[in-house]
Amino acid sequence: MTQKLFLVSLGCAKNLVDSEVMLGLLSDAGYHVCDAPEEADLLLVNTCGFIQPAVEESIDEILALAEVKREAPGKRLVVTGCLVQRYGEALRDELPEVDCFIGTDGFQGILGHLAAINGSRSLNVTTPSRFLMNHATPRRLSTPPHRAFLKITEGCRNRCSYCMIPAIRGELRSRETADIVAEAARLGDAGVRELCLIGQDLTAYGMDQGRPRLVELLKRVLAGCTVPWLRLLYLHPQRVDQELIDLMAAEPRLLPYLDIPVQHTSDRILKLMNRPYGHAYLDALLTRIRATLPGIALRTTLMVGFPGETDAEVDAMADFLARQRFDHVGIFTYSNEEGCAAADLPDHVAPEEMEARRDRLMTVQAEVSLAKNQARVGTIEEVLVEGVSEETELLLAGRTRYQAPEIDGTVYINEGHCQAGDLVRVRITEAHTYDLVGEIVS
Repeated sequence: MTQKLFLVSLGCAKNLVDSEVMLGLLSDAGYHVCDAPEEADLLLVNTCGFIQPAVEESIDEILALAEVKREAPGKRLVVTGCLVQRYGEALRDELPEVDCFIGTDGFQGILGHLAAINGSRSLNVTTPSRFLMNHATPRRLSTPPHRAFLKITEGCRNRCSYCMIPAIRGELRSRETADIVAEAARLGDAGVRELCLIGQDLTAYGMDQGRPRLVELLKRVLAGCTVPWLRLLYLHPQRVDQELIDLMAAEPRLLPYLDIPVQHTSDRILKLMNRPYGHAYLDALLTRIRATLPGIALRTTLMVGFPGETDAEVDAMADFLARQRFDHVGIFTYSNEEGCAAADLPDHVAPEEMEARRDRLMTVQAEVSLAKNQARVGTIEEVLVEGVSEETELLLAGRTRYQAPEIDGTVYINEGHCQAGDLVRVRITEAHTYDLVGEIVS
């Protein structure tokens, strides 16, 4: 009997891959995805529980679908993911409308969990998480068919004092190189034009098996698949080495884009964060990257409001942004998470002060981003076309090699014809703070 599924996937791209695995399993079992929860037999929420705002968003989505279920009691409501892994029994007590809770280590068995419901509520949380997908794991892409995420690791070996990920996702587990190459090859054969390699920290790949092996993996992926754009997301600053930079310089399919979250620039705060580097190392690293890859686009993440942070340290971050001129920056306020070492530190910063500091740094970065984009006016860039713009049907939307999907800006194309998934040459004619405008050239 055909059944309908409504899925909400929250959080990061790594969580999205988990959702796609569940979609694959459920599709193979005869479920069809629908666009409205009222039409569905199964309501599924894959949650994020990393920080409190994500927790609140997850709870809001669960409650909204619980209301749909109350109006049609025959529906089943299943909640999976990081929120369940983190809070377990407390969720079952607080959300009686949910039929089944599945943590980060049980979603691959969702069909069995559904079969076992039969009117009884269940909670499935394994501590620690140990699941590791492989290329034979059923998966249905939820991204446009021309791009996909490829998760190469699970878990994390870093112990940043503000982060719950190791407690939620478990220890680092690296997939076998041949297995990753097989999935990359299949995705390339299916028409994927951009493949984003993801993990909590790509540079840790292989460390659980004896040594870092990211460069070795990249060489094998390049040789084994036809995908024209390969993008690296989430690299720990401490392990971005010259071998990786040299490989990127030699291989044009490795996009000139690095996402290196530095988190802060104060040596004192970085030590409290348990981030094993300082501002001098960061300056040297960025200089070294740009010396080998002068056209590189760099993205980073900064956190403001860490306990004990001073105005002078925020001033130093502003100077760092103005001096280093990143192409893309995400700035987040510290979230005080129970169970993290940082929660026990003194001198917590008031929420309104954290927001003011974030706004100040975003203003600095906006000026840098606008200048960076203005420098591209008149250049001709290769653009991966996403399709018709969500802003207006009169424009197409795409991205250059310097813009990652869903987190960076967009190129709006106002002249020329093409299809979603095409790689086209675009002359940039106009620049805005985060977005570009251009026209297709032959």
